[in-house]
This record gives sequence, C-alpha cells and structure tokens, in this order.
Amino acid sequence: MTVREIARLVGGEIVGDPDVVITDVSGIKEAKKGSITFVANPKYLVLLKSTQASAVIISESNHYAVNSNLTLIKVENPTLAFSKIIELIGPEPVKFKPGIHPTAVIGENVKLGKDVSIQPYTVVEDNVVIGDRTVIGACGYIGHCTKIGSDCFIYPHVIIRERIIIGNRVNIHSGTVIGGDGFGFATVKGVHHKIPQIGIVEIGNDVEIGSNVTIDRARFEKTYIGNGVKIDNLVQIAHNVIIGDNTIIVAQVGVSGSARIGKNVVIAGQAGLIGHIEVGDNAIIGGRAGVTKNVPANSNVSGFPAREKWEDMKCAAYLRKSPEIFAKIKRLEDRISQMEKKLQKYKDEAEDH
Repeated sequence: MTVREIARLVGGEIVGDPDVVITDVSGIKEAKKGSITFVANPKYLVLLKSTQASAVIISESNHYAVNSNLTLIKVENPTLAFSKIIELIGPEPVKFKPGIHPTAVIGENVKLGKDVSIQPYTVVEDNVVIGDRTVIGACGYIGHCTKIGSDCFIYPHVIIRERIIIGNRVNIHSGTVIGGDGFGFATVKGVHHKIPQIGIVEIGNDVEIGSNVTIDRARFEKTYIGNGVKIDNLVQIAHNVIIGDNTIIVAQVGVSGSARIGKNVVIAGQAGLIGHIEVGDNAIIGGRAGVTKNVPANSNVSGFPAREKWEDMKCAAYLRKSPEIFAKIKRLEDRISQMEKKLQKYKDEAEDH
C-alpha cells in the first residue's frame, strides 16, 4: 500500500513522496524502512530526525523540518488516523467461531442470539440472555438472570455475577469482576455484621473495562456505568457509584460508595475519591489526587486534599523551597538573637551609669 492510498483513507495531506510503499506499522523508535508510524505528542517530534520509518503521521498543526527521505501525512488527529491504518495493515484480529464449546456449562432457559461464541470451560447460569455476535471467553462465569448485549467481547477469566445488565459493544478484559458485593458492614459491639447487597450493576453501550477491575453491585438499586466510559486496569468502583457518559478512569483509581461522577470526566492514575461526593461534567482529576469534597464542573484539581491545579502547584512550589526558607529563617533568628544580646548589653551599661 502506498502513502497516497493511506492518505486517502485517513483524509490527510502528504508532504513528500506519495508513492512510498508501506509494508507495516510500528512505533517511532522501532520503525524501519517500509514502516509507517505516528507522533501525537509534540515533545516527540524531535524523533523525526532519527526515525528509520518511511512515513510518519503528524498533526496538521505541526510545522517541523525533517530529512528529505521522510514522508509526512498531516491529519487532524494522528492517534485516530493511525488506529484506522492498524486495522488495515496490522495483524488480522483473532476471531472466534460461533457456537458452544463442548466443555462449557449452559444453564436452563438461556437465550443466545445469532452467532454467539461460548469458549471452553465457561459457565452460563440459568435465565441468562446474550445478544448477537457476543463472545464469552474461556473459563468465564455469567451469573443467573444476567443480560449481555450484542457485539460484546468478554475476555477469559471474567466473572459477571447475577442480575447484571450489560449493553452493546462492551469489552471486558481478563480478571475483572462485575457485580461483587459492595463493602457494607454494620459494627455492633465490635462485631462486623454483613449488610446484604441486593442491587445490581448496569453498564451502558460502547464501554471498555480493563483487566482486574472490580465494579461492586449496589446495596439497593444500581451501580451505573454510562455509555462510552473507558476504564483502565486495576480500578475499584464501589457500590452505588454513578459514572456519566464518556468518562475516562485511568489505572489504580478508587471510587468510594455512592459517589456521582459526571459526563466527560477524566480521573488520572491512583486518584482516590471518598464516598457520597459529586464530580461535575468535564472535570479533570490529576494523578494521585485525594478528592475529599465535591468537584465543580469544568474544573481541574490535583493534590491531597484535591484543590484547583494552580493552587496545588503553588503549594508544591512553596514546599520545594521550604529548606531554603527554613535556612533563611534560621539566619534571621540568629541575627535577631545577636541584636537582642547587644541591646541587652547596652541596657545593662546604661543602668550601670
């Protein structure tokens, strides 16, 4: 495939030779002759001088001089454009044949759509509904009365417990547990008594959930994950949490019970949110932030306790200067002490006279 054909596919502008032949896709550092790669972050543009790639996709807003042997394709969004190219040039995706493997265990009154694939050693309990073309990976568990939509991919070793509702085009990666009990206990005279968690989890359409994620069922009603939400690996979503459409949650985030997160929110890695708070639409929560109170819509917070990013950065700057400030204070204290001693000496001499 030539650069001209690729540019037509992604709607890009060619700078260089349109007849260069592309044979594979690669990262910019690993690329070789015949490879096409991309640069989305401007700080990596410097690698254009050293890459061995034959063509690079960059943003149309970048103006960067490169060697004459390198052909560029300028597009609005390099990451999205490169994704399209991977689908065309990259390895063929693994496909699973429709049907039920002989080792799978299927309960009573299970309703399967067209071309569903149930892989080895999976258990599908009674009264489950699975939509068209959905794949349930090996060694999975689908609990009683759960409903899974069409075109979903449930990777191996996923546990989806009873009465869960999952929409269409949902991907859930290995090791994830959907619908585990919420962490609810009543302590009486030093003894922790378990509170039944009788609610459900409902997941919207076009959701991606990473590996080893835990999304707890509600105590009552439901824990809800909105349409288009993307959740990274190792995330904990507690009972009765509500997450709005198109929110992104990065690895190792913990969201405590009954928190409400708006639409188009970004929560960066290792952030922690206490329960019963609200995060407004389009908010950004920085990595390792500790959110202890409501976050207004369109705000950008970081630090612990989380505060507006500019305020947190200001506090961090002061903290970094603290050794210098303490040293200066110590010098001032020494000078004051010396001045006090001199003043006392003058007073004593004046009294003697």
